[in-house]
Amino acid sequence: MTATDIRTAAIARALFAARFGADATGTWSAPGRVNLIGEHTDYNDGFVLPFAIQHRTHAALAPRADGVFRVRVASTFDDATVEVALDELDALFPEQRDDVPEWARYPLGVAWALLAASGTDPSAVSGVDLAFASDVPVGAGLSSSAAIEGATAVALADIWGIDLDRIALAKVGRRAENEAVGAPTGIMDQMASLLGRADAAIFLDCRSLDAQVVDLGFADAGLELVVIDTGVKHSHATGGYGERRAACERGAAALGVPALRDVSVDDLPRLAELVDEVTFRRVRHVVTENQRVLDTVRTLREEGPRAIGGLLVASHVSMRDDFEISVPELDTAVEAALSAGAVGARMTGGGFGGAAIALVAHDLVPAVTDAATAAFAAAGFAAPTIFTVTPSAGAARD
Repeated sequence: MTATDIRTAAIARALFAARFGADATGTWSAPGRVNLIGEHTDYNDGFVLPFAIQHRTHAALAPRADGVFRVRVASTFDDATVEVALDELDALFPEQRDDVPEWARYPLGVAWALLAASGTDPSAVSGVDLAFASDVPVGAGLSSSAAIEGATAVALADIWGIDLDRIALAKVGRRAENEAVGAPTGIMDQMASLLGRADAAIFLDCRSLDAQVVDLGFADAGLELVVIDTGVKHSHATGGYGERRAACERGAAALGVPALRDVSVDDLPRLAELVDEVTFRRVRHVVTENQRVLDTVRTLREEGPRAIGGLLVASHVSMRDDFEISVPELDTAVEAALSAGAVGARMTGGGFGGAAIALVAHDLVPAVTDAATAAFAAAGFAAPTIFTVTPSAGAARD
């Protein structure tokens, strides 16, 4: 564990003791993620290339000693403690989810989905208390939500003795996010958080869930991955995300295929005759982005990370112009990083805010940082938060 991990885990344990009047049995943690490339392809059965980062959410947990079959959750995000009977989770999700604060839907949704996925009767497991602390930036597109889900899933699976593999736990997290939270996301974030490996990305086929480890080689190439957090908050449960997913479904239906994974670049001229111009551009982004993921994996393996810059930039242009999920702050971040010598840069995450990433030579990190800070000031934007991330290991007991 890093010094930050030790500190954040200690905060989770201290919160547990303060809210529940006892010591936690242990702490479990899961990382956020950066998606190197492959945006909005996951729920279209496509390809993605994320990696887990060193920023993690820690869950302190203990079985309840009073024999009550209830789950209580507390977090540094909120002063409230939320409590639900285990046998009431089925009634709560998904129909009554609005009765629960949004942050609490993530861990409670995981408990609900985990029991269902494993076929476990709520009366067969102990009640539990959980307290969360995190250093994953919220709203930056680094999947703080998947970190909560992953930490909860591995903690509950351990304590309850539920033997599910990491892919099954990722599906649990996705169901929690889709149905308990109400965000129509794919499975990329959960897979990255649960399967992450140090110094590598996960090349994921979102249809088959086949996952391959791809060495990134950033350190050997003298490169850093810089995150420029714009501070513009977004929410995947809001309308913009759902509207774009619906457009993708319309495009697939127009071509008579199950998902946009089955559409190639050569199919786009035919699609243009079948759908409106906005739907066409939404589909064009996904189809070309799938190809960029495949090209990035091949390029990393054959030429190394310094050769992928053009693919990163093309991804950003596609998200800005075709999928229309960028914002001025993200465009400013990308342009500033490139002007200061970044190998490549693009927005990352679901869009409408969050962060941009830049692949930068180690000795140019200060110049990129200064350029982005100056560009934001000149545009009248609030100062961005800028830091580097390291490809790291996935969810585990601390």
